[in-house]
Amino acid sequence: MFSVTRTVVVRSQFLPRKVFRIFSELEAMYRNMVEQLVVHAIEKDIRSFIKLKTSRYSYLRELYPSLSSHYAYTACQDAITRVKSFLKIKRIDRTGRRYPVVNKVSIWLDAHLWRMDGLTSIRIATHRGWIRVELEPHKLYWKYVSRNWNLASEAKLKLDRKSRRIEVVLVFKKDVEVYEPKGYIAVDVNENSIAVLVDGIVYLFESGLKDITLGYYYRRKSVQEKCDKIYGPGSRIARKIMGKLGGRG
Repeated sequence: MFSVTRTVVVRSQFLPRKVFRIFSELEAMYRNMVEQLVVHAIEKDIRSFIKLKTSRYSYLRELYPSLSSHYAYTACQDAITRVKSFLKIKRIDRTGRRYPVVNKVSIWLDAHLWRMDGLTSIRIATHRGWIRVELEPHKLYWKYVSRNWNLASEAKLKLDRKSRRIEVVLVFKKDVEVYEPKGYIAVDVNENSIAVLVDGIVYLFESGLKDITLGYYYRRKSVQEKCDKIYGPGSRIARKIMGKLGGRG
């Protein structure tokens, strides 16, 4: 038995300016904590989340008393991950930077900082209290929900300033039993499926190869016909597009 994980990004509905401003303030505070933590970890040669949390927890609580204490935990986890990655790259590339640069920020959330409110909304802890946000679930999200995958306790939050929305990075988990057959024989191979004999039982595996092949064929055909009509047969533009598709015009 082992656990399989899948990551799904779900966008929120369009947020009012006041609500989005709260998340922008939260992101700024979180970014500041991570920036200070990575510098402190490098200067004090700290590589452990526990040591970093023990060293800076009280300071972070005094810095942002309105934030839940668990933001101090997740910021330390984020910072340690960045520090380890930075040091690994530094050993290979020998970068001249002394500290990691905190560019893009995703707010790490643990089980105490967020919770689902039904299937289409989420509650997030902020410095202004808990805020409920409506989500716009998509086909992939419903796929894992309908197949009884379990949501992990961790999540991440990203801000989309152009559309004034937030993006919630959810992790689905499912326990899968490992089956080790004594032997197997391929008994039939088709365009879209493979039949396999395993320990006296026939299993049919769908490959989807036919759909992929036909989709590629019809796409090339559509591009070729359109380019021939507009630019003439054998045009440079057609050859360029076909080259990107992996074929010749």
